[in-house]
Amino acid sequence: MRRDLLFGALAGAAGTAALNGVTYADMALRGRPSSDMPEKTVDLLTDRLGVSLGEEERAANRREGLGALFGYAVGLGVGAAYGLLAPRIHAGRAIAPFAVGLAAMVVSDAPAAALGLTDPRTWGAAGWMSDVVPHLAYGAVTVVTHRLLTDRDRRR
Repeated sequence: MRRDLLFGALAGAAGTAALNGVTYADMALRGRPSSDMPEKTVDLLTDRLGVSLGEEERAANRREGLGALFGYAVGLGVGAAYGLLAPRIHAGRAIAPFAVGLAAMVVSDAPAAALGLTDPRTWGAAGWMSDVVPHLAYGAVTVVTHRLLTDRDRRR
């Protein structure tokens, strides 16, 4: 079980790198700004919990850092969950990347939607593409990396 978690988290880390790479490439190609949703989510959560992030300049930096760390936690966490489930649920090779990408998208977007910070029904095609494509890259890289790690481990 620890090996499944480890291989899943490592695969999730590779998937997170792919997600970030696709996101930054999209920003560079279209000239769009980065999303401020992670920082808004952190800001609202810390406010509701009564947690101070310090004076405004430091608070802004902490919001940015915590928002990014939340993204990494989602990526590694979804990867670890996939690592635990993959040996037990035999999803088809074509379906697993979509399912893992969708899971990461739901886990990352649901808190902001639940807090009323965003409404996916209002995003439009460009907004959806900015979210779906990087998460599909995450799913594909996570699943392929996991397969490479586990296939190599089985050959030993």
